[in-house]
Amino acid sequence: MRSRSNSGVRLDYYQRIVHRLILAHQEPVTGLFPASNVNSHAWIRDNVYCILAVWGLSMAYKKIADQDEDRAKCYELEQSCVKLMRGLLMAMMNQKDKVEKFKMTQSPYDSLHAKYSSKNGLPVVGDNEWGHLQIDAVSLYLLILAQMTASGLQIVFSLDEVSFIQNLVFYIESAYSIPDYGIWERGDKTNHGEPELNASSIGMAKAALEAMNELDLFGARGGPASVIHVLADEAHKCQAVLQSMLPRESNSKELDSGLLCVIGFPAFAVDDAQLIHNTKDAILSRLQGKYGCKRFLRDGYRTPKEDPSRLYYERWELRMFENIECEWPLFYCYLILFHAFQSDKRAVEEYAGRLEKIMVRSEDGILLVPESYAVPQDLVGFEYQKPGSQAREVVGRCPFLWGQSLFILGRLLQEGFLAVGELDPLNRRLGAQKKPDVVVQVVIIAEDNEIRDKLAEHDLHVQTIAEVAPIEVQPARVLSHLYTYLGRNRKLGLSGRKSRDVGILSTSKLYSLKDRIFAFTPQFADLSRFYIASDNELMIDILKGEINFLKSAWDLLGRPLVTLVLKRIHLDQDKIPLAMIQTMRKLKSGYINGTRVMLGSLKDFLNTSAITDLSFLGSTEDGYPDRLHPDVQTYLDEHLLRSFSNRSTMNLRGGQLRPRTLRRRMSCKGAIKKTRSINVDSDNLGMEGPSPLTERRLSSIVPPPWLQANKQSHVSVFATTPEEGPASSPLQLGNELSVRENIYPVDPHHSRSAIDRRSEFVRQQEMPKILIQRHRAETNFADTEVEELIAMLRETENLEEQGDILQYLVDTQGLDFNTAGLGFKNKSDDNATPNANGAAAGMLEEGRVVTVRDLLKGLYEKACQQKLWGLVRHTAGMLGKRVEDLAKAVTDLLVRQKQVTVGMPPNNEHTITAPLPEVELRQLIHDAYGDDESTAMLTQELMVYLAMFIRTEPQLFHEMLRLRVGLIIQVMAKELSRTLNCDGEAASEHLLNLSPFEMKNLLYHILSGKEFAVSSVARGNLSIVSCKSSRVSKKSQIGLGDPEGEDALIATIDDRQGQWLRRRRLDGALNRVPRDFYSRVWTVLEKCQGLAIEGRVLQQSLTQEMTPGELKFALEVETALNQIPQPEYRQLVVEALMVLTLVTEHNMVPTLGGIIYVEHLVHKANQLFLEDQRKVQGDATLCCAKIKDGKEQQQAASGMLLCGGAAYICQHLYDSAPSGSYGTMTYMSRAVALVLDCVPKHGEMECAIS
Repeated sequence: MRSRSNSGVRLDYYQRIVHRLILAHQEPVTGLFPASNVNSHAWIRDNVYCILAVWGLSMAYKKIADQDEDRAKCYELEQSCVKLMRGLLMAMMNQKDKVEKFKMTQSPYDSLHAKYSSKNGLPVVGDNEWGHLQIDAVSLYLLILAQMTASGLQIVFSLDEVSFIQNLVFYIESAYSIPDYGIWERGDKTNHGEPELNASSIGMAKAALEAMNELDLFGARGGPASVIHVLADEAHKCQAVLQSMLPRESNSKELDSGLLCVIGFPAFAVDDAQLIHNTKDAILSRLQGKYGCKRFLRDGYRTPKEDPSRLYYERWELRMFENIECEWPLFYCYLILFHAFQSDKRAVEEYAGRLEKIMVRSEDGILLVPESYAVPQDLVGFEYQKPGSQAREVVGRCPFLWGQSLFILGRLLQEGFLAVGELDPLNRRLGAQKKPDVVVQVVIIAEDNEIRDKLAEHDLHVQTIAEVAPIEVQPARVLSHLYTYLGRNRKLGLSGRKSRDVGILSTSKLYSLKDRIFAFTPQFADLSRFYIASDNELMIDILKGEINFLKSAWDLLGRPLVTLVLKRIHLDQDKIPLAMIQTMRKLKSGYINGTRVMLGSLKDFLNTSAITDLSFLGSTEDGYPDRLHPDVQTYLDEHLLRSFSNRSTMNLRGGQLRPRTLRRRMSCKGAIKKTRSINVDSDNLGMEGPSPLTERRLSSIVPPPWLQANKQSHVSVFATTPEEGPASSPLQLGNELSVRENIYPVDPHHSRSAIDRRSEFVRQQEMPKILIQRHRAETNFADTEVEELIAMLRETENLEEQGDILQYLVDTQGLDFNTAGLGFKNKSDDNATPNANGAAAGMLEEGRVVTVRDLLKGLYEKACQQKLWGLVRHTAGMLGKRVEDLAKAVTDLLVRQKQVTVGMPPNNEHTITAPLPEVELRQLIHDAYGDDESTAMLTQELMVYLAMFIRTEPQLFHEMLRLRVGLIIQVMAKELSRTLNCDGEAASEHLLNLSPFEMKNLLYHILSGKEFAVSSVARGNLSIVSCKSSRVSKKSQIGLGDPEGEDALIATIDDRQGQWLRRRRLDGALNRVPRDFYSRVWTVLEKCQGLAIEGRVLQQSLTQEMTPGELKFALEVETALNQIPQPEYRQLVVEALMVLTLVTEHNMVPTLGGIIYVEHLVHKANQLFLEDQRKVQGDATLCCAKIKDGKEQQQAASGMLLCGGAAYICQHLYDSAPSGSYGTMTYMSRAVALVLDCVPKHGEMECAIS
């Protein structure tokens, strides 16, 4: 026998170690690894990590296999890997029903189990006895399966197994929106069994989806049937959410060492090198210790303070675990691999040295990786005093196979037996390298020859749908239908893909099916979807956004291809809209918004585009893989016939009838307007002051019984009263008011009687209005018979008028009331049962029933064509339409840690904290706005725009936790009324009549804080234009950053008046706070007993439960601040809190004392401000700083400040800059010094306000 080379001898040494420590524990029947000698449970995650060392060693042997016995050893090791991976596959396939169910329910109880019996692969604990839903474990399995298959192992044997794995891909594809229990099986760190969104799970799922895409599970021997397909958009959503979360792990864990496996080996899930660096640094700076890293902050597992008799922790006891969390050597193994892949030798040596110091030597000299190190019971006190000073002892298993396996891999890399590329045959590690610029290909196709010729007039040459044959152009919904056949398997009872969503990445490829080639138009261009699709400018805007998105997100082979069809329905008065022509010219030029594009025809791009084979549509299960599945065949044949045919609209107008008197004409006028509920008129959005307050109250209280019984009456703000039951109304107002009043800080000068006087005042104000309104309501419709209304409807040309009539019909008769044949014959006594006779007459007349709903649909389509957006929104609301992507949009916002509220504050806000199905969302929005259909529609629309912005410009949303859509709508109306100089009613009319494109534009200006002007365009439509104003910086910088010499500017220009008030109002409505605001509030809370805001007290105990950077803490503070209805007042409260944080950060005082009432500080600052104003004869002397006389006293008592300032704070204070000698921060600081007892009153003190 030849002598072995040194490398061979060294490898044999590793082979003995692997055999003794790892393979000796592998169960011979199932191939699984038990958790320990005493516990036979096999965890998916631990098992996959255990086998990695065996896989690495097998590849090292393959390289030096110069002798037969080496080849045999290599084969033996490889087969151990196959045995384990198949053992896990069998265990999961036994639970195939769960996979099928989970696709529908996504409930933790329907998830695959996290652990199985290592003896027989069967379940070991019940569905609800364990946190089984761990998406990262299934994802890790799929990722390593893909890597092993790519390295040449054959793990999957049959096509049934292939379809099971395809279904596992569906199981993890929406990981970005499924809260799970995560890598530590805990969920929320209090361990109460609440799952949460975990960045480590999302990252692992993204890696698995990318690794599985287009992978042939039979390796080099497979064919089209054994290929796995992944929709690229799902992986990209996981990436977007992951990037928005890092370095945070979840709501309760602000950081987690488990993220090391996402930013490095094995997942390599992050493409942004800077983010990888930031995440790693955060983990090292806050979690690394002498013995490894802590899993996360305040992790009580196995610490001496933990009570092992119960599974969960009390919320208050988490603080005890601070600084004594166990440290895990496992993370040093991850860090060694991380740096080895970065080829950073120095760091690898540093961590290898650290790791060796803490490893345990067995009797025969093998180095073992222990599970964790804890502080001994008797040294806990010293460790608290000086964290990191005490020696720790080993707790848990030793060797810990997960860590041991990674340690051996690290050793094989360090000694050169493996190259990093061999552990990553799919090259995932190269994801963070810079990619070349993407060129987006755009094809425009005309629906017919007429449109083609119209485009040719503008020197734009395109083909028609008929001319691009044999390539077939289809809408995106066809692709989503075809994808439902993916992964179907009758034998296993698996039904294929459930989600109907196909994103722009999927439609930007060509698809081949046998000898046909398909191109799909993007989902946003599907006209049947929603009214925003009929706004051409908005569609162009979305197109630009999608092209921009493709530039950054595309990572497939070939170039992305966007196919658009120009249809008849896009024409404006038979001309091609100018905006479209301009955009096409831009596309022709080769650049659009900084993205390189190429405009051409489909056949030019055949060779440069990505092409996917839809081979899974064959009837493989019936033994005819080359024939199309019969269902698919019929679907395609049917669809080709009707794919691009237009729908005809129903004609509302009947035959010409003799005109009615004019009085009848006017009688329905304003029926739609009465349903509106946006309030702008009060000068402050917080509905203060008597009449605006009551108006708002009425539309925001839960509708009283008399309203529910009789849906006919509308609660409206502008009409100020319901049309029924005047008697119960003022009474209600009185109660409402006095309840609200108690919550405000009542000024000691206000006696209780003043408040009673105020509600009395309200009653007097309210009474006459109610009576007048009631009177008008009755005369309006008392004698207008349904008959005549229908006749009027057939006569009138004016769509607005038709809308009012239909609104009245819906209120009185309902949507399904049959109108056929009414309005044709003279009134007769059969009117008592109009429904029956009408129906009969209808049948005779046209042979069909025409309901009010049908008439509304016709009106809706006409309004879309004529671009009457206010009417479109209202009819869409009455028809109960919902934005197609509503649930998706809300999910997009929520998974990026933004909560959404709908409804008008303060009484009717509903917060959405978890993704909901479409129907429930629509219901929730509807309940929030009562009868106001237009605003409910607008809310849905704005949510879609917000989701668009958060996808493309996430920086707009920094430092915002909750998006309050109702408040945003009010601020939009308010901004319009300010720019157009009109009253609230007119402004909300203008707002609801903005085209979807302008609406999105206005929202953008409000989010970004840019100044804008309104210019009016033809047909009374408004357009929003940016003013490049150098004076307005983008974000508010309360108490932070550069004041930009504001004091100098303040006095100079007159038009600056109202600017700070506006900025505070915008920031307050958008809930924007300064950087690190919440963690700084945490430090204030540590030093006092509590903070009281608007009647809500934040207790000091919150600091016991939560860490400063925890999202749950931020939400607590946010909820308290949201109790404040007025946005500008809320912003001053935030400023007051910032002053308190400066007091604590500069350590002026050891403690701030008892409960601090934050509003007292603001009111004190207001008093100081007014005193100064009197001294210098400032603007405020005209209103609040006036010398009081009797009449003024009366007004103050009724809650009306002369200047209309919110919450008894002078308007001029709201409009002061934060800095400068008359700035708000100056007054806040003085107020803090006066109000808090702990601040020393005498002596020298360093005072600098940053």
